[in-house]
Amino acid sequence: MQISFGMIFSVILIIIFIAFAVYGISKFLGVSRLAQVESFKSDFQGDIDRVWKGSGGSAPVEYSLPNKIKQVCFVNDNYRMYFTPLDLDYDGALIKNVDMAKTVAGSQSNPKKLCIPTLDGKIHMTIKKTYNENLVTIAV
Repeated sequence: MQISFGMIFSVILIIIFIAFAVYGISKFLGVSRLAQVESFKSDFQGDIDRVWKGSGGSAPVEYSLPNKIKQVCFVNDNYRMYFTPLDLDYDGALIKNVDMAKTVAGSQSNPKKLCIPTLDGKIHMTIKKTYNENLVTIAV
């Protein structure tokens, strides 16, 4: 079999171009997932602030998250929110204007944290504030 040098070189270049295309697409999808998480954090804090500024009320909310995130958990540790599984590249966040002690106390599964599961990349929760309370609470 005689294959010319030009043909071998062309095949090698095609393989290199395909490899770079796959690498670029995977990086783009990773950035897209990180953007989705950051959008969730800012939208969630915005909804909390909106309810907190009011005199009282309840707001059911729904957010989209990457499918790799199985739960969003809240702990009464400096108003912290984090995602599970923990081996992901997504950082948690500090949540302002939330009564984390009341939020975590409402959990039936674990009295030290409240974990809300995601269903098909969506998370549903309720942000509540009753009259004469200074902070909001989060419920399932």
